[in-house]
Amino acid sequence: MTSDDIAVLISRVALKDRAAFSGLYAKTSPKLFSVCLRIMKDRGDAEEALQEVFMKIWQRADRFAAAGHSPMAWLAAIARNHSIDVIRARKPVASDIDQHWDLADPTPDPEHQAVNSGEGRRIDSCLQELDSDRASAVRSAYVEGLSYQELADQHGVPLNTMRTWLRRSLLKLRECMDR
Repeated sequence: MTSDDIAVLISRVALKDRAAFSGLYAKTSPKLFSVCLRIMKDRGDAEEALQEVFMKIWQRADRFAAAGHSPMAWLAAIARNHSIDVIRARKPVASDIDQHWDLADPTPDPEHQAVNSGEGRRIDSCLQELDSDRASAVRSAYVEGLSYQELADQHGVPLNTMRTWLRRSLLKLRECMDR
């Protein structure tokens, strides 16, 4: 079926011609169904959406302007937009944000507080086993977020020396924490 044939059917549907609507459905529903299915990814949902798309086509056929527009592109745009609208309407915005960012309750329960407190004491204990300047560099790097260069300047050592201090200190901390 050519674009002109589809355009004629759409213009007859605009006049509420049921036979033309039936012919338009028969000729274009496979293509429009594939548009809905590709977006919705569920056959049942796509079938339902297709029926709603054809209701919109019945109601809006008079808005189609044949001059310069592809009739199949106009029909596919209706199917595409409707499918996207259905998907958007299903997803509650707030729950999506919570799931996406995995937001947790900001106040930990007592068990987690006890575990975190115990871990904090173990880390402090292990940091005390390091030389004071190394422990200070580790705290500044991983608590305050200072860069290697800032730490090197602060401690008066070359940049590569600071990297070595931090790497070796972290290895010692790991050994201490594994005990």
